[in-house]
Amino acid sequence: MYWGPDGTLLRQVNERCSADYRRLMESGLYDELSTAGLLVEHEEQSLNLRATDEGRHVLRPRRLPFVSYPYEWPFSALKQAALTTLEIQRRAIQYGMTLKDASGYNIQWDGTTPVFIDTLSFTEYEPGTPWTAYGQFCQHFLAPLALMSRTDIRLQKLLAEHVDGIPLDLASRLLPSRTRFSLGLGMHIHLHAKAVRRYESTDSSAPPRDASNGGKLSRTALEAMLDNLGNTIRKLDYRPQGTEWADYYEDNSYTSTAFEEKKHLVDAMLDELQPGTVWDLGANTGVFSRLASRRGAFTCAMDIDPACVERNFRKCRADGEPNLLPLLLDLANPSPAIGWAHTERDSLAGRGPCDSLMALALIHHLAISNNVPLSRVAEFFNSLCRNLIIEFVPKSDPQVRRLLASREDIFDDYTPAGFENAFADCFTILQRHEVGEEGRCLYLMRATDVD
Repeated sequence: MYWGPDGTLLRQVNERCSADYRRLMESGLYDELSTAGLLVEHEEQSLNLRATDEGRHVLRPRRLPFVSYPYEWPFSALKQAALTTLEIQRRAIQYGMTLKDASGYNIQWDGTTPVFIDTLSFTEYEPGTPWTAYGQFCQHFLAPLALMSRTDIRLQKLLAEHVDGIPLDLASRLLPSRTRFSLGLGMHIHLHAKAVRRYESTDSSAPPRDASNGGKLSRTALEAMLDNLGNTIRKLDYRPQGTEWADYYEDNSYTSTAFEEKKHLVDAMLDELQPGTVWDLGANTGVFSRLASRRGAFTCAMDIDPACVERNFRKCRADGEPNLLPLLLDLANPSPAIGWAHTERDSLAGRGPCDSLMALALIHHLAISNNVPLSRVAEFFNSLCRNLIIEFVPKSDPQVRRLLASREDIFDDYTPAGFENAFADCFTILQRHEVGEEGRCLYLMRATDVD
């Protein structure tokens, strides 16, 4: 991938991949997948735009609104991405092609619709050969889904540590012993992990993901394996309940009148801003995110609570919302730049700035729960956005009193005046509104370096 002279994203197809690319285009597989919304569309460009003389084709793929990573996805998103990858492989076989890569990073999101983005992952299918991406699929999709469903939802974060997918031997040890008797998990994780260990002991130079691919595999057997993988994944589930903030909207200090007033004020601020992109930090289940997304702004609804994010994602899928993407994010420890030379997976800040940032009922968690100085919060938010809709929750509020009940109050600057002073160096306050009877204030601000 590289940037063209006009700032568009381009991809060059070199001689080595040219035959497979032509087969993809001429077979009809590209048309089927792109029409079905499974594969990102592209337009061929002039060879004058190629990056090197090796280029045989230059592609301009359709830009998607936001890049996210599997370690940021809720359970159902990772599950949908897995099933989409299997569906693409199943269709590819019908056209005499196969996926040579089944990485979770090959999926991105158009709203909550998964889209495969690696046009050059397709190669010719040779009858009788196994699926070379089988091991990679199990590591990137099946293993994390099984761990999230059968062990602990928080084990998804292992994907950030293991960018090539969760090792199957690790997944096998972490899963409950009863899963060894599950037909799907027993075969694709536990027995698969043993096969990898045997293979490595005889030829340590071979990649582990190829360990179970020895021997011939008929097309019928391959399709049966894909069906079995799909059925195994469909049976995995996560019930979003029992987390700290899953019922926040039903248990907060707002009266119903004040809550509606807050929604009205946020709505009016969004009307004034008319943003193209919005990040809602601490979005919970997305009530306020939808005020932005339903007016056409692409909105990322980010929250630390896996139950909240899961509920939000399921609602988006059920309602067919095209402009809202719920993501899992710990704002006190946001996604860093990782991979080779810190460049393969971008940090949260590196994917910005967004037009408008919303931080509603969030500042007290950062300043008090995580002991982050207000000035540092302001600096970080300034790096993420051009405009800011933010709510200050005072110490008199029951939610803040709850946080302070188990710790010493050392937060002398946590006052309305201290908050405004801390943000003054980075933002210009355009509006200030008191909401409810507990002293909460809603602000509209503009970053000081924005014209």
